[in-house]
Amino acid sequence: MIRAFSRFHRSLASIVLAACVTMFPAPARATLVADPGVLYQQMKDAYAKDGDSGWSYRAQMYYLSTIFNAGRAYSLQYPTDPAYGELATLTVQIGAGLNYDPLTNHDAAAWWVREAAVWVQHNSKDRALVEQANRMLLRVDSEDAPEELAQMADDDSNANVRAYPGDVDALLARVEANWRAWLLTGNPKWRSLALARAAQSDFPVAHLPTTWGPTFVASANVLSPGVDKASAADVHNAKVFVTRLAAVTPIAVITTVTSMPHDVYMGTLAPADEYFGRLGMSILGIENQLKHINFMLDYDYGSREYGETALVAESIDDMHKVYPRDRDLPMLLLWCYQTLQRMDDWRAKQAASHLKAILTIEYQDSPQAKKLLSGVSSS
Repeated sequence: MIRAFSRFHRSLASIVLAACVTMFPAPARATLVADPGVLYQQMKDAYAKDGDSGWSYRAQMYYLSTIFNAGRAYSLQYPTDPAYGELATLTVQIGAGLNYDPLTNHDAAAWWVREAAVWVQHNSKDRALVEQANRMLLRVDSEDAPEELAQMADDDSNANVRAYPGDVDALLARVEANWRAWLLTGNPKWRSLALARAAQSDFPVAHLPTTWGPTFVASANVLSPGVDKASAADVHNAKVFVTRLAAVTPIAVITTVTSMPHDVYMGTLAPADEYFGRLGMSILGIENQLKHINFMLDYDYGSREYGETALVAESIDDMHKVYPRDRDLPMLLLWCYQTLQRMDDWRAKQAASHLKAILTIEYQDSPQAKKLLSGVSSS
């Protein structure tokens, strides 16, 4: 699958090397310092690592992460550079080939996938590629339509299981898709699918990741008929799964699937003197503004505070693009979401929906996302 795209690397290599020795003006947005040469080398290393060994599902997902890294960096720093178009094309080609789905992807890159797909729509003359872009755009644009996203995640994970029969990571991703769909929608059919597939003899119980795995195990351990609309079949499948898990020796083999080291290409923590959005707000500034807005809302200022809150939301979204792994980000997303929810203005509800989608899909394992989703899955 991957080999067909090697020509893009040859053209991209010369572009990136040129970019490394050229000074570019800083974009009018949050600062990101990333060496294009390093990012390209990560892509090249990922491409070469498993090129001669058959390209497992995990290897290709790792490769896709390196493409996302480079694409985001070019979008934030060099959006007019020719490499931007090459990376947008690679994002769509490789992403579509791997049935990219925001519900199971762990790169917090939905905004870049959307941007890349739109670029392909507007610039590519390859009809097949444009159709792939349309398909990916449909997925990232369905983040505020949980049931539709859940169905697409199931379709995408099934496609990968067919493409990679018996692959451990593809089988894990399919159960993950169904489990996350249950948490996101509260629709018991998705939990039923997750449990039924986890109970199958070929499901790799010894490889559950430390992200969603513990929550899944804990739920299976306490499931009983009628609780959260659980069926007798659900309870049976849960017991089969737990029994198989208990037979694993040692139980500590539950591990996290290898992922891209995000701190290599983007700082894990946003510096205190980093500024985001049109108002150039620091993290402390965002927190202070949210405190002030909520104080005003306590005095019935209502939707009159929407304008200020919208600028805060924009700053948090900007921070999410540059520092997707900052530890304070889920807290800020939830806080701003709750603030917007206190207003009646339809624009506030729309902005709140956007922040909720980022938090509950891209950061679903965070305590803040779990708090927000707990009222859904228990309904």
